[in-house]
Amino acid sequence: MFDIYRKVPKDLTQPTYTGAIISVCCCLFILFLFLSELTGFIATEIVNELYVDDPDKDSGGKIEVNLNISLPNLHCELVGLDIQDEMGRHEVGHIDNSMKIPLNNGDGCRFEGHFSINKVPGNFHVSTHSATAQPQNPDMTHVIHKLSFGDKLQVHNVHGAFNALEGADKLSSNPLASHDYILKIVPTVYEDMSGKQRYSYQYTVANKEYVAYSHTGRIIPAIWFRYDLSPITVKYTERRQPLYRFITSICAIIGGTFTVAGILDSCIFTASEAWKKIQLGKMQ
Repeated sequence: MFDIYRKVPKDLTQPTYTGAIISVCCCLFILFLFLSELTGFIATEIVNELYVDDPDKDSGGKIEVNLNISLPNLHCELVGLDIQDEMGRHEVGHIDNSMKIPLNNGDGCRFEGHFSINKVPGNFHVSTHSATAQPQNPDMTHVIHKLSFGDKLQVHNVHGAFNALEGADKLSSNPLASHDYILKIVPTVYEDMSGKQRYSYQYTVANKEYVAYSHTGRIIPAIWFRYDLSPITVKYTERRQPLYRFITSICAIIGGTFTVAGILDSCIFTASEAWKKIQLGKMQ
């Protein structure tokens, strides 16, 4: 009869204490590896890739921007947001979806704004350009609480520069200085297990501080955010280990462990029997 799993009668087998110890250790080892594989199977893996493309083609060529900045020594009626870019947009005193909160008994201002920019090089800046009357010495010292682009991503396994300027403190700077933040915006896509995609943007930043002059005298300071877009898109994709790979790993763990344990037990038993024969030979 064809049977690759032939059975050995129990009366032809011999249990040993060594075999029992190895069996217990073998089961514990298999349990440990099984739990490790199960944890890896349940956990979600984040895979990232780079490619050249505009991922959010349905955005109409726009990027949403969230800005939150405090100027503790400049009145709210003087604070404004200006936007301009290479497509010819030049907007002074943008007020849509923005809010000014007085600070320090009205001596300072916290500006919060949500606006969109075109996907072309340009800048937006906080200044006094939209004020009815320009102050003589505007103080542009500031703290940036938030500057982000696109959707908000809150994923524990993704640590990107989505809010790189958070906490930037320029309170000890020259009050009459302008500040230039040079931003390189990197499109970012996050795709979850269901295939839903969220579009955000990371950015790198370099900054400089200076007092600007022209032939007519000192130029009114401002806080400039000059941006350009990277052609490279970063994509994060959630993945989970396939079921067949998990089953294959479990089979390999069980089979491999029992095979190695059997070889080890056989070697110990053979050595033990040989030692007994040697001892019996000495006694005779």
